[in-house]
Amino acid sequence: MCGIVGIVGKHDVNHDIYDALTVLQHRGQDAAGMMTCDNLRLHQRKSNGLVKDVFRLQDMEQLHGTIGLGHVRYPTAGSSSPALAQPFYVNSPFGISLAHNGNLTNTDNLARELFQSDQRHLNTDSDSEILLNIFAHELQKIGNLVLSPDDVFAAISALHRRCRGAYAVTAMIAGYGIVGFRDPNGIRPVVFGKRESEHGAEYMIASESVALDVLDFELIRDIAPGEAIYITVNGELHARQCADHPQIRPCIFEHVYFARPDSLMDGISVYKSRLRMGQRLARKILRLMPEHDIDVVIPVPDTSRVAGQVLAYDLGVKFREGLMKNRYIGRTFIMPGQKLRKKSVRQKLNPIPLEIRDKNVLLVDDSIVRGTTCEEIVRMARDAGARKVYFASAAPPVKYPNVYGIDMPSASELIAHGRTEEEVCQLIGADWLVYQDLSDLKMSLTEGNPSITEFECSVFDGHYIVGDVDQTYLSRLETLRNDNAKDRANASFLSDSDYAIGMQ
Repeated sequence: MCGIVGIVGKHDVNHDIYDALTVLQHRGQDAAGMMTCDNLRLHQRKSNGLVKDVFRLQDMEQLHGTIGLGHVRYPTAGSSSPALAQPFYVNSPFGISLAHNGNLTNTDNLARELFQSDQRHLNTDSDSEILLNIFAHELQKIGNLVLSPDDVFAAISALHRRCRGAYAVTAMIAGYGIVGFRDPNGIRPVVFGKRESEHGAEYMIASESVALDVLDFELIRDIAPGEAIYITVNGELHARQCADHPQIRPCIFEHVYFARPDSLMDGISVYKSRLRMGQRLARKILRLMPEHDIDVVIPVPDTSRVAGQVLAYDLGVKFREGLMKNRYIGRTFIMPGQKLRKKSVRQKLNPIPLEIRDKNVLLVDDSIVRGTTCEEIVRMARDAGARKVYFASAAPPVKYPNVYGIDMPSASELIAHGRTEEEVCQLIGADWLVYQDLSDLKMSLTEGNPSITEFECSVFDGHYIVGDVDQTYLSRLETLRNDNAKDRANASFLSDSDYAIGMQ
């Protein structure tokens, strides 16, 4: 999962991109990057780290230009090498840079085609670089010396026919403008908006609407599945459907965990969807345990807070902030490596014994993935003196790997994979465990936008909507992306970095 932003402005856009990336930091904490275009000259800064650490004053002073891209990276595979930070760039044709959120599922075939047929070189194993080169090749095939909107849309139509998987993209063509497009299933989110300035209209493309809000851009709408928008350097907006059979099937896990609650995605309020998750979970608890003995509901901060509040209200029990969060520790779910995640739980959360001691506590989390966090938190609650510790998940059991840009690739590392709810309950050490039903989770979103009736739910039901994912693919992915593979990759990267430092 990553965050993307593209801006066409009437003045230097570097500070706006910086602010937008800061708002989207929750979508990726591994690396950040920015590229701007000043007339035909490109300026870039990207590196590992948080936005505030990557962009220093001297960097910002060099990033001139009225159009630009930004990206925050969350790795789904491999090491945290700076070479994988985005945006990526190719100089032919025209000079194109690209920022991508998602994951392609036919990367091997595309890489072969790019080398053998398109005769283009790939410098990394990133599917984002593949997307960039596909787009560049299709633009080059058109052969026009001066680009028109029709040329841009024709290239994206050809890209849709070649690429499979999930992708929300913003790209910059030097001297021409910014492009934004979305895969034909609309799996990953992307929106665009407009801001009037004294010199004319400015446009912004971003992963979440909250990035537009903080910069006073008015949300126009989501980019539709398969659609592309092209904004010229002069502020002319063009939009066209570029896919043959688009249909809206967004990732449901965005609402469960990734997105900020103050965002709108495909017309659905993330905040309201999480409220409805809490309401439906309360109904299930009252069905299963009508004479419950719960004394207090405590959310696992931060994403479960909204669901936890309404859950406590509907159960008729107290809601208390019994776990305090250290906000200087990153999101443990997206940290690479099991050891680092486990260590970070204790650093990140600390219980308030006065709210826990001698009480039957219901802990509420947005989901249970590997089980690392909830096992540690259950232990914390017991150490703080809880009489009983119950655990509620606002999402169904996560049983299957994700192939569309979320770091859940290894089924063996998912605590619910191949286990009953009772077995999971025992493993995390809780007295009772309750999960949200998948039908209730879907309804929590559909109530916000009844026109969306299908969602990408593969982590819960094992159904991969693109249709090209089989067991061979999943087995290979597990080998490449399990924690042991990541530890080896990061160890190799650190070794290389030490050598590079020694040579300076």
